[in-house]
Amino acid sequence: MKIHKTIGILMLSLIFSLGHAQKRGKLRQADKEYDNLAYLKTSEILLEVAESGFTSVDLLQKLANSFYFNNDMENAAKWYGELMKKKVDGIDPEYYFRYAQALKSVENYEESDKWMQKFAQEDRSDLRGQAFKTRVDYLAKIDEASREIDVYSLEINSEVSDFGSTQYKDQLVFASSRGGGKKYKWNEQPFLDLFTADKTSEGKYTNVTKMDTDINSKYHESTVAFTPDDQVMYFTRNNYFKGKYKKDEDGTNRLKIFKATLDDDGKWGNIESVPFNGDAHSVAHPTINVKGTKMYFASDMNGTLGASDIFEVDINSDGSLGEPVNLGQAVNTEGHETFPFINSEGDLYIASNGFTGLGGLDVFVIRDFENKRALNQPMALENVGRPINSPMDDFGYYENLGTKEGFFTSNRDGGKGDDDIYGFKIPDPKQDIEGKVLDQETGEPIPDAVVILYDSDGNEIQRVTTGPDGSYTLKDLDIETEYLIRAEKDSFLSDEKRFTTPKKKQQLEIELSLEKDEKEIGEGTDLAETLGIPIIYFDFDKSNIRPDAEVELQKVIAVLKKYPNMTIDVRSHTDSRAPADYNQALSDRRNKSTIDYIIKTGGIDASRLTGQGYGESQLVNHCSDGVDCSEAEHQLNRRSEFIIVKM
Repeated sequence: MKIHKTIGILMLSLIFSLGHAQKRGKLRQADKEYDNLAYLKTSEILLEVAESGFTSVDLLQKLANSFYFNNDMENAAKWYGELMKKKVDGIDPEYYFRYAQALKSVENYEESDKWMQKFAQEDRSDLRGQAFKTRVDYLAKIDEASREIDVYSLEINSEVSDFGSTQYKDQLVFASSRGGGKKYKWNEQPFLDLFTADKTSEGKYTNVTKMDTDINSKYHESTVAFTPDDQVMYFTRNNYFKGKYKKDEDGTNRLKIFKATLDDDGKWGNIESVPFNGDAHSVAHPTINVKGTKMYFASDMNGTLGASDIFEVDINSDGSLGEPVNLGQAVNTEGHETFPFINSEGDLYIASNGFTGLGGLDVFVIRDFENKRALNQPMALENVGRPINSPMDDFGYYENLGTKEGFFTSNRDGGKGDDDIYGFKIPDPKQDIEGKVLDQETGEPIPDAVVILYDSDGNEIQRVTTGPDGSYTLKDLDIETEYLIRAEKDSFLSDEKRFTTPKKKQQLEIELSLEKDEKEIGEGTDLAETLGIPIIYFDFDKSNIRPDAEVELQKVIAVLKKYPNMTIDVRSHTDSRAPADYNQALSDRRNKSTIDYIIKTGGIDASRLTGQGYGESQLVNHCSDGVDCSEAEHQLNRRSEFIIVKM
């Protein structure tokens, strides 16, 4: 019961224009089967007509759609291709999208991208086309998101459809067509029922048992969600309640979410229809957050952007439900968004064919969704990558972060039935770090810088090189772990930062800035600015050189020794907070002490040094006598300058 089997199918125009009398009977039969959504029979009839050499635009549309909606993507791609060869003016752009999707499912991504580009051009407002245009490198992004985890088909899978797994205590609850009984015309399989499988001590699932008859009916039941206290269950069922089977005005039986409560005997009963169900729309596939305050579900109710959207609704303290709210364009497109799942960390997983993926339905995630939504922060939707996703339909994602178990459903090649449930062990979460290395002075990116990651003991773990835009990425860091990151490049001083990764994976950016190691100097250059020398401090009313000032003056001595022809002028300044005569005399004494230190301690010839004190005569701001200024403003005037006079 994939999304196009559950959320509702748009009924297409079924007018044939062939003039061949010998085929009309079969075409009329095909129309009837198509109207009844029995696509297996439709495809057989239309295929016979087409392979006899009789085709039209209308026939090719129906034939391709029959294969597309039955997930025979190889044949869908073939017949959509024949349709495109007719170069029909005014064709619905949706056919370009379906052709692109079918091509993805047979892994012809290059050709698929061409038709997605055409789709995006034909309907510039469609969110699916916009998503494609913003992610033309989507395959590379999916490869980056892919993880090396083993997925395995559960032993409880059958030869029919099994999907939509959820854990309840030590059981796995899922939907399956194995129950027998009334058959569903769509795929000629029995209607779906809900089953449980017990978890063994080895972590396997066995002993498949059909749930209570109060829950299972003669029509479809699927996709279950439980409240945190395990006392309330929400599940999906056809619009069939208290013996009444209802259809919309087009004759389609829709889906509804029902609520059941656990009685004292451990049985599910007291079944109720949730208040936002309706005969004219479907609601399905509930999931409940860890606090039990929100339900998320899929629907095509009023306000839906596409074929089906993800909605949220408040669960009030008394168990009643609020008004549904569409999650908007951050989550939904004109395509199918369905099978939501919210994990215990507030990450929202969905299945979608509207966002760029590997083909069919892909699983996507918005990490930290609930927190970001509450704070109205930007959200980033990510494709979870392989091996969860494949060229076929992948949906029904579920994970238990406590037991490290994960499940999803797929109709990929190699399965046992139409849809199979796959399991995997959730690896320990890893954190990626992104950032840029910038020039400290100009703010420009530095390409080809080396970024090195060390553990807390100083052992090198990773080494990468920045790209043309100065960007870098470090992958698969452990969470809640201390690291040191360092950036290096020739002609620059290195920069490093120590950090601890957060408890849960999130977007983490670290910017590093490099100071040029070689700075251009010449006549007029102030060595104090070039070497980062602060004011040469003296003790109050003293002129002798302090130990901390010696460190700074040694920098000047080193430069003078490196450039033996250089001469400098030493200039000492004060602020205005004393009589001018006093400040002048004090600066003269301090200037003399500075020069004497360079000559005597540094061994520099006296002829290479000139200088004098300027007192408060060369203030760099407005802080003259009588002006009220802060300490920081006065500090700017107390400075030492070492001006290059000659090189």
